[in-house]
Amino acid sequence: MKESFNLKKGSIFNLTKEEPGLKKIMFGLGWDFLPGFSLDLDVSVFMLGEEGKLISERYFVFYNNTKSFDGSVQHTGDNRTGQGDGDDESVLMNLGLVNDKVIEIVIVVSIYEAIERRHNFGLLKNAYIRLYDVDTKREILIYDLDEQNPNDIAIVIGRMVKINEEWRFQAIGEGNGNRGLEGFVERYA
Repeated sequence: MKESFNLKKGSIFNLTKEEPGLKKIMFGLGWDFLPGFSLDLDVSVFMLGEEGKLISERYFVFYNNTKSFDGSVQHTGDNRTGQGDGDDESVLMNLGLVNDKVIEIVIVVSIYEAIERRHNFGLLKNAYIRLYDVDTKREILIYDLDEQNPNDIAIVIGRMVKINEEWRFQAIGEGNGNRGLEGFVERYA
């Protein structure tokens, strides 16, 4: 069995070439908190067209819109505590169902009410995103987010990009300061 691939910030992994036939994937996100803290992190997905904008508001997937209009992306639910082992939030993706107009899928993690509660990513430890094959349950790649963006309250963890009908995942780790999820909504809407 293949070992999972450990990504670094900026790394690109060609899913189509490295995992031929892969269609159903799951992004699992996990984190722990520094002692004495509890944060509510939320994963959101922006499905973008050629101009780098949402192809429709129905392609913004988050805790209040858990499924994309084409059915290709599904948020599995909001974990408000992050407690317990394993993935804290997950996003299912079926690459075979993605609308043809979508050429980029951006995955963002934000901290709910971060400014009001004075929370930021510096209060996390053991944070990661991993991608695995839904059918075989095999982990394909993992991106360790520790010690990245300590002052930010929302970050683009990674993105899926379709180039010449091939899907690639790129580890991003880009924050937007104290603009939070709203800042990314403004960028992509």
